[in-house]
Amino acid sequence: MDNREEVREFLTSRRAKITPDQVGLPGGSRRRVPGLRRSEVATLADMSVEYYSKLERGDLAGVSPGVLEALARALRLDDAERAHLVNLAQTADGSDALTRPRRRTATRQWTPHRSLQWTLDAITAGPAFVRNGRMDILAANPLFRAFYTDLYATPGNQQNLARFTFLAPAARRFYPDWDSFADITVAIVRTEAGRNPHDKDLHDLVGELSTRSDEFRTRWGAHNVRHHSTGTKHFHHTIVGDLSLAFEGLDMASAPGLNLTIYTAEPGSPSEEGLRLLATWAATQEATSGTERSATS
Repeated sequence: MDNREEVREFLTSRRAKITPDQVGLPGGSRRRVPGLRRSEVATLADMSVEYYSKLERGDLAGVSPGVLEALARALRLDDAERAHLVNLAQTADGSDALTRPRRRTATRQWTPHRSLQWTLDAITAGPAFVRNGRMDILAANPLFRAFYTDLYATPGNQQNLARFTFLAPAARRFYPDWDSFADITVAIVRTEAGRNPHDKDLHDLVGELSTRSDEFRTRWGAHNVRHHSTGTKHFHHTIVGDLSLAFEGLDMASAPGLNLTIYTAEPGSPSEEGLRLLATWAATQEATSGTERSATS
């Protein structure tokens, strides 16, 4: 991905989201641009218009942490956006060179240590899985596979949540609030693009989804990023119906860039009962498959 273009579009999009009123500046009726003018951002960041314009043209090479912090304050960036700006600056400096993947398939070849799979399998109250920043599913417990049965059944999906969200018709049913899931998915992938801009597999994924999905392409152009660590999501499963599940996402210290996510239901709720029914259904399916395998062997 072109770093200068990424910087330019990110800063421009953040500037366009802030109104003069939000930062105590007069609005006026003859504004030709959405959000703030470059001169107003420069004033808020305590730098010259010429220097800010240089930054917004995509030139972050050599920019000091103090300047990045001033930009973040002026543009009212949240934690995820600040981290994204720092990642873009590191790429511009070339200071991320030592962290670049040495070969195209390095992350895809990652397999969970057996103790991690044991841990996932021991989680029986809710779906649990490990993903990377491209939204590839790298490891999961049996309840997750039963929960996301449509994902595993989608031809050509390669067990990728981004492909499932934007290319699988089943996703529109599985996610009742599909727009929210689509926004979150793109924001996670955009965050990964800033953190790991030399990932060829990520480039290919973005290119594929941009070509095949107008919904993805529009969201990708918004340059939104986010940290996705906790919250509640709503699903509609073909077997057990509606589920409202809380989730916790944990970055894995043993494998930087990977995330362990666990879904749980409120104790005593219909969703908890739904997960129990799903676990029973999954066990029945596995027993049936095992019997069929034994019969044909």
